[in-house]
Amino acid sequence: MRNFNKIVIVGLVLLAMSCKKEKFSEFGVDEQLIQDEKTSKIKNKSEAEYISILYTNLYQKPISPNQLFKTQNVLVSIGDRNVANEMLLSNYFNTGLVQIPSNTDMRSNIDSFVENSYKKFFLRYPSEAEKLFFKNYIGNNAKVSVEMVFTAMSVSNEYQYY
Repeated sequence: MRNFNKIVIVGLVLLAMSCKKEKFSEFGVDEQLIQDEKTSKIKNKSEAEYISILYTNLYQKPISPNQLFKTQNVLVSIGDRNVANEMLLSNYFNTGLVQIPSNTDMRSNIDSFVENSYKKFFLRYPSEAEKLFFKNYIGNNAKVSVEMVFTAMSVSNEYQYY
């Protein structure tokens, strides 16, 4: 019985020594809401805002209040906003006074052209996928012009919002 008591005491001592409180480690990581830049544009541009911003992007100068009023009246009379925007854009390009890079400049440095166009129209830098798409599209299609790229950007859904 003495041996049994010694074994029990030794067992309890070993058990007490082997039990340790588990350490809990916590790291200071703050949760962050990650959001794509494009999804933060939620407010639709009014006709006046669209005309004014488009005019400034293409002519590199602000539109006069009188010209803005006349253009706005024409757009409202057309009814379909998308058709009206395309007609307005076509009219701007047909004046021959727009300040856009030449097709040669676009093709000589497509990466710079794409980046500058995104900053001009979308007020952001293009993603790597967007850069790659435009680089391949412009590089593989000899008929693509600066006017076509600017038209695509200015009638896009993203350009309609800010």
